[in-house]
Amino acid sequence: MIELAALDIAGTTVDERGAVYQALEESVRAAGGTPTPADVGRWMGADKREAITAMLTSPGGPPGYDAVEAAYADFRARLAAAYAARPPAPLPGVAEAIATLRAGGVKVALTTGFDREVTTALLTAVGWDNGFLDAVVCADDVTSGRPAPYLIFRAMEATGVHDVGRVLTAGDTVRDLRAGTNAGARIVAGVLTGGQDAATLGAVRHTHLLPSVASIPALLSLR
Repeated sequence: MIELAALDIAGTTVDERGAVYQALEESVRAAGGTPTPADVGRWMGADKREAITAMLTSPGGPPGYDAVEAAYADFRARLAAAYAARPPAPLPGVAEAIATLRAGGVKVALTTGFDREVTTALLTAVGWDNGFLDAVVCADDVTSGRPAPYLIFRAMEATGVHDVGRVLTAGDTVRDLRAGTNAGARIVAGVLTGGQDAATLGAVRHTHLLPSVASIPALLSLR
């Protein structure tokens, strides 16, 4: 019996058309970095400050605190502008899947590499800000982002789930899968609605690859 589904947000439950990674790359370039598409790909699913710090680190060492905070503020501004121009929306069938899971006794938490302010604005935009979820865990709620398992553990704490063997995790990036594996979740599912394909996700430990979060209720025999 799965008691908790811990799901990523961007690319997993919400379609934001890759805006987060475009904003991330642009902010790092504006700060003097030279990230390649592979660099950005390696940091998909990560805490965004960690990603910025890594991509601004040079042979001379990591950037200073002020440089990281300035780049992060620029990232947030670029992302807000992108969301204003093209508002994010729930991926097809995901809202219905979340409702089905909760009706079937499975608690649903969203976990994300965004901070609380960005996350709240994003969930408000898609109408998931008023009791639609059991918990939302953000990057600033934990000491380390993915692939550390702490987002998942905090989701368990927030929902009162004690046994990681009763947890399902799902996400669209390699870091999501590694976090689920590091947490010891019973089901670690990659979904193919985001920026990484089946070959990329399939190269790391997982239990399932699914077309979408919309497939999870059927996986759990809830419909």
